[in-house]
Amino acid sequence: MIEISPEITTLIMLGGILVGILSGYPLAIPIGALGLIIGYNLMGPAVLNLMYTRLFALITSYVLLAAPLFIFMGIMLERSGIAERLYDALYLWLGGLRGGLAVTTVLLGTILAACVGIIGASVTMLSLLALPAMVRRGYSKSLAAGSVCAGGTLGILIPPSIMLVIYGPMAFISVGKLFMAAFIPGFVLSGLYCSYIILRCLFQPKIAPSVPAEERKVSFIKKTTMLLTSMFPPALLILAVLGTIFFGVAPPTEAAAVGAFAATVLALVYRRLNLAVLKDTVSRTLRVTAMIMLIGGLSFAFVGVFLAAGCGKVIEELILAVPGGKWGAFAAIMFALFLLGFFIDWLGILFIMVPIVSPLVATLGFDELWFAMMICINLQMSFMTPPLAHAIFYLRGSAPTELGVTMGDIIRGVFPFVFLILIGLGLCIVFPQLILWLPGQMIK
Repeated sequence: MIEISPEITTLIMLGGILVGILSGYPLAIPIGALGLIIGYNLMGPAVLNLMYTRLFALITSYVLLAAPLFIFMGIMLERSGIAERLYDALYLWLGGLRGGLAVTTVLLGTILAACVGIIGASVTMLSLLALPAMVRRGYSKSLAAGSVCAGGTLGILIPPSIMLVIYGPMAFISVGKLFMAAFIPGFVLSGLYCSYIILRCLFQPKIAPSVPAEERKVSFIKKTTMLLTSMFPPALLILAVLGTIFFGVAPPTEAAAVGAFAATVLALVYRRLNLAVLKDTVSRTLRVTAMIMLIGGLSFAFVGVFLAAGCGKVIEELILAVPGGKWGAFAAIMFALFLLGFFIDWLGILFIMVPIVSPLVATLGFDELWFAMMICINLQMSFMTPPLAHAIFYLRGSAPTELGVTMGDIIRGVFPFVFLILIGLGLCIVFPQLILWLPGQMIK
């Protein structure tokens, strides 16, 4: 065993993660290897038991059973066809506005967020449905791309979000309360996005022309019927999943099972369910779940070594020493998360940072639920800030090539929405009840 000060160990372990990621290896490999090598040199063979215990505790967590169920639900809904029906209905109502198709895209992303909860599925669906409609009608490519990325990433915040399912066990917070706490902030971000689009198109009408009236020539009754019938399935699903949690009927894991079953029934009703769809859904669910468990298990084991080596105390002292009291410390944590979002996947950030900073919440005097949501809102930006920006790459990979949407168009389009997330963070700081009110109404 080697004697190394906690300060040096902290630099080695955190710096090693960054070097490992920049070298191109998947996050799970450098983080697991670092934990094992550093831990063995500090503790000897005892580190094997420490890492195994933490890894086993995570992957056998009952609450995390909700993750594969929600993933299955989201992928099955992606195949059910409800997104197409919703877009067609919203298109008729809002297409006449300047920027109406971009607003429709964000609203559809908001509705899908409450049903799907998977960024890849939401962004891909919007890029295939909404992006061609906007670009072919003369929309600015950057505005169209930004709307798709912003609307699609709401799925990681608005329940049933996989991020919240994972966050709960990490910080020992009720996932049900996290779900309820995320609703209003998610809708606030959606409202900010729509307001920005409308105001920008008001001053720059050429970037988002309205859809010609002849394309929207449908009777009021038919438009209303289309909207109601297309809204009914997602509303039913949201009630089945989140209603059971809010009213205390079932915890998130059982509610996730209800959602997975309801999504399968919807696909069956819309005649989209067959053996090939079921096989593909199960296969994709297994792949995504395996990735989450591998990164999560090894990250959780790494954090165990990190804390056992005294590095957690180093981070705590560093944060508490920041000028400005508790708000200075809060700003330092938020800024660190923002910077990490440029280089590390949100899963890695959660599994590494949450166990380290969560114990500081009580010391700083913040409400743990409010603090958790501030982290989750902050991580929205990580999906739109290059070089590691998943929403940008999902859109780039799924956008039809004939549209000519470049990476530059996408990056220019997402920057205003990143700034709007910062405004959303500010609103939740000034008005904490945006986060705390709805969880307080839950039936125990």
